[in-house]
Amino acid sequence: MSIENRIREELFETILGFPTDFDPMSPEGLPLYRMAPPLAPDPAVKVTEETVPACGDAPAVKVYVFEPAESDEVRPGLLYFHGGGYAGGHTLQSAETLYMLVKETGCVIVSPEYRLAPENPYPAGLEDCYRTLEWFAGNAAALRVDLDRIAVTGCSSGGGMTIAVCLMARDRKGPNICFQMPAYPTMDDRLDTVSSHQITYNRVLNRSSCENIWNMYLGVGHEKREVPVYAAPGRAEDLKDMPPCYSFVGDLDPHRDETIAYISKLVSSGVPTGFTLYNGCYHGFEAIVPQAEVSREANRQMVEALKRAFQV
Repeated sequence: MSIENRIREELFETILGFPTDFDPMSPEGLPLYRMAPPLAPDPAVKVTEETVPACGDAPAVKVYVFEPAESDEVRPGLLYFHGGGYAGGHTLQSAETLYMLVKETGCVIVSPEYRLAPENPYPAGLEDCYRTLEWFAGNAAALRVDLDRIAVTGCSSGGGMTIAVCLMARDRKGPNICFQMPAYPTMDDRLDTVSSHQITYNRVLNRSSCENIWNMYLGVGHEKREVPVYAAPGRAEDLKDMPPCYSFVGDLDPHRDETIAYISKLVSSGVPTGFTLYNGCYHGFEAIVPQAEVSREANRQMVEALKRAFQV
């Protein structure tokens, strides 16, 4: 192995926090990928736990509420879905991002610990996310949240959940969503785009990881079955009446082309839409290396998009 490649592998191991041969989207990797890190407190943000009640066969859902520590005003609301390939991840892994969004926009964030595949395949986790939206809207007054300013966001599979929940809210005539912000969403199980074939480097999200994700979430052989648009929202063609949107993706992300396709369909449907493609960036770059200039810019654009949506 060349010195350059060894340095690259050591860098990824340091940045990602995993050995360079570790695949979190594998049966061996999932237990570690689901671990909740200790929550480092931020004096400007209050964090509490609430419960969305059980409904029928669906169990109760634990949710985290992040809100400004010193505010009695009515605030905008943000429903956040963590990423993790529909099978891993935890809200507290995104705590620093959620702290930042609360402090920059003054919003109240609600984030559910939805059920995860493969033990709980589609639609379990999605139904948990949708019930959390209903709970958020139903408790807006108690949370001091403006019911007309509830947005939805998430990264990776959380971005896929974001789009799916928006589709469900539209089709079920559910709570109003003022804005959607799906970042590099995991949304098309067919994996037939150019970018889904291009990205094979095994230190970042790649084709093999994506295949594992969809096989766990939808089951092996899903690509040969009829898959609902709520399960893989990249399949949706009717995007009329969806909420205004901002999204971004890196050009080294296997989700690049499906994200661009979604944005194009929104624009064609007359939905107000903004989008940024970041050159030289892989999946999750802004969270993995937040100190990089391009990561700071991506976070700044997210904040500005939310401020415009919230009118703050």
